[in-house]
Amino acid sequence: MKKITKEDISQEMYDLYDDYAHNKLDRKGFLKRLSVYAIGGLTLPSLVSFMMPNYREKIQIKADDPRLKTEFVDYNSPKGGDKIRAQLSMPIDAKGKLPGVVVVHENRGLNPYIEDVGRRVALAGFISLAPDALTPLGGYPGNDDDGRAMQKERDRDEMLEDFIAAYEYLKNLPECDGNVGVVGFCFGGWISNMMAVKVPDLKAAVPFYGGQPSAEEVPAIQAPLLLQYAGLDERVNAGWPAYEAALIENNKEYVAYIYPDVNHGFHNDTTPRYNEDAATLAWERTIDFFKEKLK
Repeated sequence: MKKITKEDISQEMYDLYDDYAHNKLDRKGFLKRLSVYAIGGLTLPSLVSFMMPNYREKIQIKADDPRLKTEFVDYNSPKGGDKIRAQLSMPIDAKGKLPGVVVVHENRGLNPYIEDVGRRVALAGFISLAPDALTPLGGYPGNDDDGRAMQKERDRDEMLEDFIAAYEYLKNLPECDGNVGVVGFCFGGWISNMMAVKVPDLKAAVPFYGGQPSAEEVPAIQAPLLLQYAGLDERVNAGWPAYEAALIENNKEYVAYIYPDVNHGFHNDTTPRYNEDAATLAWERTIDFFKEKLK
């Protein structure tokens, strides 16, 4: 059996995966359409295995990293009576109070990749809080298929309010200096954009390939924005020209980068969509932006 490499994955296959990951195809439909590409020594099971997230082997910062204090906390949801579970992480040797960053997951709950990103933020010198919007439904179920199905059951505006509550929780932590930003990916990118709309005191927002607010909502934005887009991401990028026009018209502070020839999800190092060069550069820009705006 042929050993699969990224060179074996065509753009059409990436586009299929994107449709599957964003609920435009169910698993059965994804497998049926992917099977067309199972030729020349490429079997369908091997293709599926290669394209699915590999969380076990891709963790960069382990949960028990001795440089960090990492734990899970609960905070109150605006939806009466509910609690939201979140990973809280901070440098173990912090001197004084630190700025904070809310880390927002994709459309499948707080999976190991986003937990890892939260720890990466903390290792860069911030307090990070990575909530799980699936908490009211039992939390991230351990796999992305069920996670996506569960997240579809929640109202996205209610989830937005849960992440705004995370901002308030983090801002008021004794260890936090009150300067808080947000970074999010895919669904979390939309949340990051909308937190910039809804939270007047937000200090910085970094949406990765996130859906955009309406032109009518842009005047409310006060936070500086660092917007990260994937060059091949036609679905999300379709909304960027109108968003940029509204940002310019309303004199908003923003920097936008479109990374050429990379797919939606290029920062996620657990799937073949990952592009190391673009992900590394985008992350360096993210941390530099937070250091400039939050410290």
